[in-house]
Amino acid sequence: MENVKGSGLEDCNKDLAHTRVVANDVVTETELNKIRLMRAFVETHDPSSKEEDDLMIRRFLRARDLDVEKASAMFLKYLKWRHSFVSNGSISLSQVPNEIADDKIFVQGHDKIGRPIFVVFGARHFQKKDGLDEFKRFVVYIFGKLCARMAPGQEKFVGIVELKGWGYSNSDVRAYISALSILQDYYPERLGKLFILHAPYIFMKVWQIVYHFIDNKTRKKIVFVENKKIKSTLVEEIDENQLPEIYGGKMQLVAIQDS
Repeated sequence: MENVKGSGLEDCNKDLAHTRVVANDVVTETELNKIRLMRAFVETHDPSSKEEDDLMIRRFLRARDLDVEKASAMFLKYLKWRHSFVSNGSISLSQVPNEIADDKIFVQGHDKIGRPIFVVFGARHFQKKDGLDEFKRFVVYIFGKLCARMAPGQEKFVGIVELKGWGYSNSDVRAYISALSILQDYYPERLGKLFILHAPYIFMKVWQIVYHFIDNKTRKKIVFVENKKIKSTLVEEIDENQLPEIYGGKMQLVAIQDS
């Protein structure tokens, strides 16, 4: 089975024991102490956790407000999921052929603080019969690609969801909730910001359902952008030379599989 570079779960960030500033983010003494406590606990329960760096440990801690017990439970659940769902460490292109064929996910550039950007065209997604498992693999494939594009010390990515043309035929609540679950449970503190553009009225009906599955930390990162303020809003976070051409920038979109 083929492996695609950058489509795995590996983390290339530095060990926090050797640095106190990561991507302009100060590492506190409290965090360092909690990391040590959590590492000692999880390594006892799952020796494979020794392979994970301190930045990953810290993300799970931050996702649970530095509560070592809760973060440890979350992290051990993640390790169990990874060993079963991504047993060889990555998702290959051959495992997501139908999702790739939709041509709905692109990557391009970085925002002003170096976070890689992805663009989703919601009107190109359709619910597939017996396709939820492949969709979940596709979500992991996407996140793996984005993590591989991060510079050392960077931990987050930024998303743009384009909903122009979205209709009920594109509504797939199970898939949306599954993607959120993977993001929140297994990639905590990875999302920097998510811009939602051109959201039609009918989408907001679906959003009311999905919203209940979004945790408070993630909700704060989601921005619905007014149609008249798309470029002005995006350029606050993204330089024009890194902005997609379709939004008045200079960057060409690249399909996720070609990135």
